[in-house]
Amino acid sequence: MPFRRRTCGICWRKRGNVGLPRTGSTDDPIGTHCNARVSGNAVAVPFHFGSLRPMLDSYWLRTLFKALVLPPTGPLLLALFGIGLLRRRPRVGRALALTGVLLLFLLSIPAVSLLLSRSVDTAPPLDLERATTARAIVILGGGTRRDALEYGGDTLGQLTLERVRYGARVARLTGLPVLVSGGSADGGETEAKLMREALAGEYGVEVKWAEDRSRNTHENAVRSAEILHAAGIGRIVLVAHGFDMPRATGEFAAVGIETIAAPTGIAASGPRSWRDFVPSARGLQGSYYALYEIFGNMARAITAAR
Repeated sequence: MPFRRRTCGICWRKRGNVGLPRTGSTDDPIGTHCNARVSGNAVAVPFHFGSLRPMLDSYWLRTLFKALVLPPTGPLLLALFGIGLLRRRPRVGRALALTGVLLLFLLSIPAVSLLLSRSVDTAPPLDLERATTARAIVILGGGTRRDALEYGGDTLGQLTLERVRYGARVARLTGLPVLVSGGSADGGETEAKLMREALAGEYGVEVKWAEDRSRNTHENAVRSAEILHAAGIGRIVLVAHGFDMPRATGEFAAVGIETIAAPTGIAASGPRSWRDFVPSARGLQGSYYALYEIFGNMARAITAAR
């Protein structure tokens, strides 16, 4: 019988069909690593989930979720799926197509976006008196703008720029040292580097620490906590957007850092004009951010309950 190779991607070694050592013995590099089972002339190896870890990284799963589920793509895909069912199941197809269109319409209305944002944006404005009890300010990155021609390269995205501006204000009011947190997922300049340059060059605020490895809020907290704990800091002023604050404070609490919320972009208390009831790109963007946080908080609660 010809030799067959069935090993995991980590081992990827070939056994001979004679003289196989006992599985799991010290002279059996495959069996020791992956608990291979010898059956006849073939080596049966259990599946290794470790080999899928790069593909199952939570960052990329979240990126895929944002791309395919959140508006506008999610409702559009639902409508297209319904149109595809019209010939086989007309009633179901029409219902799905109509639901997708209505969802897209409703989520584009600023008043609806505001309602969703208020459901997650519960943090009050910064209490400066409480802020003086903290020992550092942490500003979380919120994305970059790649290859900005007018800047000759990467620059801060809108959300990050808003956080940097408000973080600079808080730093001037409190005199606390600043930590900026944010890496790069696609190989461009890190958020931390761009934030440091903007704070120093445009706002006159020096950054004491820069954490440049994180790719999401969870990693922001974990990586920043490493720096803060090393400096003996356990309480910070946390600068992020209002819609992101509940999840961000929860992530920092989970790694032993007490936070005093300093939200920016706080949602208004309610609609202010008739334009808030007319669909717009601004409304759709607000719904996108709010829904991402709603789903993110749900996922975090499910994970914590396990």
